[in-house]
Amino acid sequence: MSDHHSGLRAAITRHLQGASWQRCRVHFLRNLLAKVPKNSGAMAAALVRTIFAQPDATHVERQLGEVVTSLEATFPEVANMLGDGKEEVFAFRYFPSAHWRRLWSTNPLERLHAEIKCRTKVVGIYPNDAVVLRFVSAVCLDIHEDWQVDEHRHFSEEPVAALTKGENTALMSPS
Repeated sequence: MSDHHSGLRAAITRHLQGASWQRCRVHFLRNLLAKVPKNSGAMAAALVRTIFAQPDATHVERQLGEVVTSLEATFPEVANMLGDGKEEVFAFRYFPSAHWRRLWSTNPLERLHAEIKCRTKVVGIYPNDAVVLRFVSAVCLDIHEDWQVDEHRHFSEEPVAALTKGENTALMSPS
């Protein structure tokens, strides 16, 4: 999961062969709305968000088709962006729906970065790079522990266990 950074995409393709890549829906929507007049932005955003509100992959694909069709006449460039971005923006649909809200946005990653920034600013000055690395690692471990607690758990175990056992092979990306 990342924004549309070409370097990250190239690194993922090269070093994480077979991995799925999810483009952040928030960043995509910003790029998409830049192609729409301001007075139509709220309508276009609401229409695109209906795709993410679907209960399963079949409905996501059906709604995507309907949204693209409804935007073609008025905003053809936006319709093309949605159609062209199907595999990168809607890759979440290949995973258990319980995880979708954690997969379609870089918010968890951005939250981690914000927490590291906040905690490192408090200390201010570090004697060397090794100290910074230890401190940031400790912050990451602390956040990881928070994610392990049920109410903060980043991913629930059951759907992930089903994926690793091969029970949900229909959910895997076609690439």
